[in-house]
Amino acid sequence: MAISGLKYAAAVHTVMPLESFSFVYTVYVVLFALAAVVCFASATRLGRIGDRDTRRGLGALVLTSGGWATTHVGFLVSPTDSLKLGWYVVGLVLGLAAVGAWLYFCSAYTNRTYHRNPTYRRLAVGLFVALVAVKVTNPLHHGYFTTTAVEAPFPHLSVATGPLHWVAMGLSYALAFVGYFMLLELFTEIDLDTRPLAALVAVTGLPVLADLVGYATPLLVDITYEPLGVAVFAVGVVFVSLDRFDAVQLAAERDVPVVALDADGRVRDTNRTARNLFPSLATAVGDPLESVLPEAADRLGSDDPVLAVQRDGQTQYFRVVETPYGTAKTTLGSTVTFADVTEREQYRQELERQNERLDTFASLVSHDIRNPLNVAQGRFELLRENTDLDDENVAAIERSFDRIETLIDEILTLARHGQQVEQWDAVRLSTVAEDCWTMVATGEAELTVEADLVFEANPDRLNRLFENLFRNAIEHGSTNPRPSSSHEDAVDHTGADVSVTVGPLDDSPGFYVADDGPGIPAGERDHVFEVGVTTSDDGTGFGLAIVAQIVAAHGWTIRVTESATGGARFEIEGVVLVE
Repeated sequence: MAISGLKYAAAVHTVMPLESFSFVYTVYVVLFALAAVVCFASATRLGRIGDRDTRRGLGALVLTSGGWATTHVGFLVSPTDSLKLGWYVVGLVLGLAAVGAWLYFCSAYTNRTYHRNPTYRRLAVGLFVALVAVKVTNPLHHGYFTTTAVEAPFPHLSVATGPLHWVAMGLSYALAFVGYFMLLELFTEIDLDTRPLAALVAVTGLPVLADLVGYATPLLVDITYEPLGVAVFAVGVVFVSLDRFDAVQLAAERDVPVVALDADGRVRDTNRTARNLFPSLATAVGDPLESVLPEAADRLGSDDPVLAVQRDGQTQYFRVVETPYGTAKTTLGSTVTFADVTEREQYRQELERQNERLDTFASLVSHDIRNPLNVAQGRFELLRENTDLDDENVAAIERSFDRIETLIDEILTLARHGQQVEQWDAVRLSTVAEDCWTMVATGEAELTVEADLVFEANPDRLNRLFENLFRNAIEHGSTNPRPSSSHEDAVDHTGADVSVTVGPLDDSPGFYVADDGPGIPAGERDHVFEVGVTTSDDGTGFGLAIVAQIVAAHGWTIRVTESATGGARFEIEGVVLVE
């Protein structure tokens, strides 16, 4: 695909008789006019291509090639030398632009990102502008081409290429072959039948041979034939093999089993990975997917897209996804991919078993422990009413009962809030923080929300997360907490005047809760989320453990750092933002 521009002498070699010239002249005009019409017509059907960047690249390629072929016609039929020269220069520019369009198309179609890279794009634009400047300023330096008006054997304009032309043409060929390499790598890596598309791509390169023959021999007219190859490529892709064209691109996006279906849901092609996974696909071309892989067909569009497959004595799990290609009005077919989610599914099943055990444990705590506790509390009340008990002992027993009640509630919370979140809603950071602040005994503490954020979460669990973080800041805001699993010799430090700040993270989707207390020593930050760790005499050691469980249940991450004022700062990352 390379394309330096027209190299035509307005006619043919001087050895050709005039009557032969008339016939060849007509053939060339018709061929290039037809190529222009085909390119422009194919551009109207590119909306059927699913990928936007591929659609843009191919559209630019057929439009520049159609315009390029038009300049050939204009050059051939123009009656004056000045018009011919004008068409020639325009053809040089469009031919060069076609190279850029070709590279953009090849990068997009092969799922690369070169066409989106700002550096490459600026370099391409700069190179294009520089080469166009060399071409259009040729009358000043005559380094690109020279023209001579000759009369024999008939009046025509002879164009002789200069050294700058060969430099530009060599660069164009080199860049064009980069695109060929990208396509070749794609076609050889995937296991779908890419021979029809490879043949179409090869057609775009055949005109190079015609260019060489025309330059070196009198067998062909010395002119650039590349628009003819692009026209054939456009017809083949847009009017014949668009379904295969899309299927190959979709299959190349992932190294997974792929089954290509036609518009009627029949198997049209498969890759080797799919045939290894499902041996029945080896002879399934033309058969409906429902008859070949009924279980996989049932997963398409269902609420449970995960398919279990027995393989080598083990169970593997695949998420079945169907991706249609075509337009909203016209479906050309689809590709069915089988993404291996074995580890994720095994983790989900283990999580379900763990949740069942947690439910059993929570039920045990709620009923089998709380019931005897209630009996003990009732008997104690009767005893206190009927006997004279020491006030100090009564108070100690009552505190013990209250502590047991608190521990039971915290254990139930830890068990239930650790289960995976299934119900999500959009929540606003400022609203949640301010509402939770009113649910906590804050005393003289102050809350500041620096900025807002809307994200997905389970509102009930998120409320518990903020309440626990606020309590932690207030209870420990006046001294460095020293984690300990023992309550002996612990001192209750309540930071009644602590200032708490809430806001979104700057460098990632998430939020933070920070205070201006003494903070948490770096060596102790890894332990604050462990069950039983507390520095408060009244603490249970479950508060931050529950926070960690809620964060994990949402699929987020949490870490402890130092706030701007030297206090503790809890950063929660990985939230899903809502526009």
